[in-house]
Amino acid sequence: MIKKAVSLAAAIAALAAAAAVCVFAAAFALYALLRTSMTAAGSAAVVALVFAAIAALIGVIMLRKGNPPPDRQDQSLTGRLIDLARDKPVIAAVAAAAAGFVLLRNPNLATAAFTAAMAGRAKQAERRVRRR
Repeated sequence: MIKKAVSLAAAIAALAAAAAVCVFAAAFALYALLRTSMTAAGSAAVVALVFAAIAALIGVIMLRKGNPPPDRQDQSLTGRLIDLARDKPVIAAVAAAAAGFVLLRNPNLATAAFTAAMAGRAKQAERRVRRR
């Protein structure tokens, strides 16, 4: 029984060491790739950001696994999109990056979206004032 527990602990330690070596190698490879086009400090900062984002993503996924999904029948479209982003953070991150890319390429679209959002808020504020 003790021999089996020690073997299991050794196997877990070996897997953890292998994972740490793989993460270190991936970080170094990314640094070497970025070093050709940036300064050393810039490359290190990008590597740190990438691995911090991966760690945050893993943390969010682990936290979400313990919570049951809420009832979505009486929610607005915005609420459903927020819940979808919580349920599928990778898809939400890709969609946000794609939207950011589109908005960077077409600033007029960003201006129109911002103007529409502000107009909607102004109408909501006007309705609240009329109700009083």
